[in-house]
Formats: sequence, C-alpha cells, structure tokens
Amino acid sequence: MIGCAGIALVAGASWAAFAASASTPHAIRPVPSRSATTGASSRAPAPALASAQVRIAAVGDTMMGSPPWGLPPAGGTRLFSAVRRFLVGDVVMGNLEGTLTISGPSKCGASVSSTCFAFRSPPSYARNLSAAGFTVMNGANNHSFDFGGAGRVNTLAALRRVGLKYTGLPGQFAIQKVGVVKVAILGFAPYGWANRSDLLGTVRALVKVAARQANLVIVNVHAGAEGVAAQHVRPGTEYYLGENRGDVLAFAHTAIDAGAALIVGHGPHVLRGMEFYRHHLIAFSMGNFLGYRAFGLGGVLSQSGVLQVTLAANGRFIAARLVPVHLNGSGVPSPGGAGIALVGRLSRADFGRLAVGISAGGVITPPRGQ
Repeated sequence: MIGCAGIALVAGASWAAFAASASTPHAIRPVPSRSATTGASSRAPAPALASAQVRIAAVGDTMMGSPPWGLPPAGGTRLFSAVRRFLVGDVVMGNLEGTLTISGPSKCGASVSSTCFAFRSPPSYARNLSAAGFTVMNGANNHSFDFGGAGRVNTLAALRRVGLKYTGLPGQFAIQKVGVVKVAILGFAPYGWANRSDLLGTVRALVKVAARQANLVIVNVHAGAEGVAAQHVRPGTEYYLGENRGDVLAFAHTAIDAGAALIVGHGPHVLRGMEFYRHHLIAFSMGNFLGYRAFGLGGVLSQSGVLQVTLAANGRFIAARLVPVHLNGSGVPSPGGAGIALVGRLSRADFGRLAVGISAGGVITPPRGQ
C-alpha cells in the first residue's frame, strides 16, 4: 500500500500542479501554494500577538457514507445536526477518512471484500463539512488514496470549492490566519502518499519548517493499531494486520520537541488517553466521529468526543475540554456517552504523573508541575 517515500520540505501543493502530476502515488511533486508562501515572515505586532488566543475544535475519523455500504438521506445534510454546536472555534479540524470522488480506481478492485475497505463520498458532501463548521480536514491517513491520484485530486477540488483547507500531502501543510496569528496545521501518517509519521527525522524537519512560517503549529497524526484491543498507548512500534503503524509516543514527543503546540491523533477507531508533554497537550486518539454504516461500532468503538482547546499565540496551553459524543447504530454522532470517564481512566493508566486531569464535566487540566 505504501507509495513514494520522498518528502519535499515545502509548505503547500499547487492545485494545478498536483492535479497534473498525481495520477499515481509516485508522481506526487508538491510545490509552493497560495495557502502558504515559503519563507514568509510569521511576525505580527508584538502587543497584538501577546494577547491573542486561538480556539481549536478537533475530532477523529469522519466518513459520510460510501457505496456499497450506503449513503445517508438528504445528501448527508443532517449527519452533523446533533453535534454542530460543539464544532466551534477558529480552527475546526477532523480526519477525512476516505475520499470525495465518483471516479478513480478502487484499491480493492471490483469486488467487495470483508478485509478491504475503500471509502468514497460524493464530492457534493464537502458542503456538509463546511456547514458543520470545519475549517481544515486532515488527509494523511490510510484511506486518502483509496481511489488513487484521481480520487485525491477530486477530494482536494471538492474541499477547495467550499473554502476548506486540506493538510497531509507529502511535504505540505495548511496555514490558516486567525486575526494576527498564523496557524500551521500539519498531517502525518505512515504512508508514502502522506507526510511520514514513521520517519522521525522528516517529522522534526517539517515541523520546524512550519514553526518558522507560523506562530502556532498544530499536528494531526493518523497512526497506531486499531480496534478494542488498541485503547492503550505503549512505547514502541504498533502494528495492525501486519502493517507498521509507527511509534505514536515517539512521534508525538518528536513533534513537540520540534515546535508543535498540540497533537491530535486518530486512526485506532477508539478513544485513547491524553498526556501533557513539556506543557503541551497530546490527545493520542479521538476515535470514530462519524462513520455512516461502514465503521465497526459498539462499546468503546462508539465512544467519541470533540476536543476543544484554547492556546495562546505562542502555543502556551490556556484551557481545554472534552465534549463526549456517542455514535448510534448507523455511525452518526450525538451528545453524550462515556468518553470523559474512558479518557480519564486510560490517561491515568498510560501516563501516570503526566496524565491530564479531567473533571466530570470534561474540563482538562495539566498535571501538577505543568
């Protein structure tokens, strides 16, 4: 499944150049884009920056329906209705688990398989993401190349049409302006069609590039084993179905050491614990957020949440809250569930003195000394 491994340290991918070159994963050649100018100054007036804050809302795996499992009624316009009020912030981001395309060769071929999943929602569904409040979608994951280069080009075009940013192409990241604050949003995954999370030297280098171009760096990572047995974070490389899914602990610490202020993980399809490392919050997995009729659900697989974080312009942690969300039998989110208690228990078990504190109402606080 892994394509090209080379990564060019440039801050964006031209839409036209990418569309012309991305017919195969080996042809991806990112070049500077309109969304982030290489070498641009991230400086703003010091008094304004000193008092500026950025509100972030982040969720996990989001897939709005796909053949052959089915598409939602009303073009998916009601999928986020019950949770839209929680998707508020200056930067609202989720992991786009799949593509927005009606064309491109499926990685699974013509047959439906119980072990191969290729997700594609209609390109028009990008409007549902925009209407729900999202500002940027992560495309660094194992499903973003389900329909090859054509599927990815169509996905990028669909998001662009509704004004949404996209992050995670090799060597690329999004920059979003929040008042005087430039925010870089990066995506990583252990695949050649994404920024490689398993190449820590590359992780370090790209985060440093982003930190030079922006005031604040936020990182998404789609990595780790999957399923009910994958709730805990452990040191070392994780595997799923024999595939190397990277060392998520080493990745997160490397990214923060390089200048990231917040790490948001997804991919295991379950919530994981949260840690404070060098005064910065790491949410190792936000679990499933929306998976219309295609995700395995039930028990902890149906527990999710919206992570709301406020950071200073320099990356200093100010406040955070986890809003619990529960997925129904069709994979559609609504408020409630056991996510707060689950994250609290996992955090304490996995991170000890570095675990977040989390109240019954979901308020997240640093451990003593941080």
